[in-house]
Amino acid sequence: MTPTEVLEFARENGARQVDIRFTDIPGLQHHISYPVTELTEASFTEGFGIDGSSIRGWAAINESDMLLIPDPTTAFMDPFMETTTLVMTGDIRDPLTRQNYERDPRWIATKAEMYMKNSGVGDTAFFGAEAEFFIFDNVRFEQNAHSGFYFIDAEEGRWNSGRKKNNLGYRPRFKEGYFPVPPTDHYQDLRAEMVTTMERCGLVIECHHHEVATAGQCEIDQRFNTLLKSADNMMLYKYIVRNVANQYGKTVTFMPKPLFGDNGSGMHVHQSIWRDGKPLFAGDGYAGLSQMGLHYIGGLLRHARALSAIIAPTTNSYKRLVPGYEAPVNLAYSRRNRSAACRIPMYSSSPKSKRVEFRPPDPSANPYLAFAAMLMAGLDGVMNKIEPGEPLDKDIYDLSPEEMKSVPSMPASLDEALSCLEDDHQFLLRGDVFTEELIETFIDYKRRNEAEAIRLRPHPYEFELYYDI
Repeated sequence: MTPTEVLEFARENGARQVDIRFTDIPGLQHHISYPVTELTEASFTEGFGIDGSSIRGWAAINESDMLLIPDPTTAFMDPFMETTTLVMTGDIRDPLTRQNYERDPRWIATKAEMYMKNSGVGDTAFFGAEAEFFIFDNVRFEQNAHSGFYFIDAEEGRWNSGRKKNNLGYRPRFKEGYFPVPPTDHYQDLRAEMVTTMERCGLVIECHHHEVATAGQCEIDQRFNTLLKSADNMMLYKYIVRNVANQYGKTVTFMPKPLFGDNGSGMHVHQSIWRDGKPLFAGDGYAGLSQMGLHYIGGLLRHARALSAIIAPTTNSYKRLVPGYEAPVNLAYSRRNRSAACRIPMYSSSPKSKRVEFRPPDPSANPYLAFAAMLMAGLDGVMNKIEPGEPLDKDIYDLSPEEMKSVPSMPASLDEALSCLEDDHQFLLRGDVFTEELIETFIDYKRRNEAEAIRLRPHPYEFELYYDI
């Protein structure tokens, strides 16, 4: 929609409030609301003033004034608010220079698309992300100087089979939650309501199902779109999933690994590059890929350890990235083999469906930063003709120790991932897509507020191991 069309859309739907949203560096969405009378055509160029110093990783207090510029192409009516509310995603700009703010994740995603077009490699990058999540009934957690705990209560939790009340059985066994029909799948109706709400808000949904883990692990798959639009859609997807679950008295988490001993939640990301309406990854090479598609994989694998800090950006991410739970720990590529970091789906022989699926990301990632970083790694592979090596079509977990020596692996911790990003980020700086300052800010924030914060605190299992030592 254009600004004029947005104003007409608001009138037609009886909007009384307008809600403008944006995303911080760690990936949390924020919003600010105004009476709809405050929204005029000038708002789409003049914007609304906000305090940037209160947002994590953003401006210092002496340079806190910023502008939030609504993007009319993102408008939809909020399905949850009692007061009729028009919602748009906004871009952040400096009020003095009127330039886009370099730490705005949405601007970084925009620059990645611009860099690709300017490079001549292609004119469109398509991304399709599959974000998994858990549905719980209740979660309690606390951490202070003298105690720390978490407790999860889930209707589908295998550990709740001993409940004395409301226990009707039909709980998936650990690692056996893939595709069971109701009543073992408790959340068919809840997911269907999520899908219906997503469609009302403009998302295109392809399918939904129960995932492998017990305790209500689910997946809803969106149709692919351009990089920026897919990142916008992922933020809307999370918003809808959480709020529909909340209406049902449930709680959703996108933590990669909330349960010990069961599969974690990933965010597999399908990627392809097109030019003039034609797919560029289709060819007569391995798995029907073009040389460009193979070089794109080469870039992803070459920079995967550095990418991990952005695509798997939490300490909890590395509880998921361990052998034995279908997580792609080892950096290899293959057709059909889901234990490889890069998979080439073989469902269709159509050139339009030819794509690369990168499996290490998880849904704790900021989609704007994650999609931009993956595109930059892939483009580096294309522009520098990085060969991905030989494909690995065996089950990685059945390889001998000698065979495994030649297969590189993902970092084992957030600390290690951040060090990898420190050592290898030049590919992100090309075209000024990422800046040195942003990467330093990201690494410093993650180290100080997450990696070191976890390292400083006793872990509950340490009492089991060491209390009587």
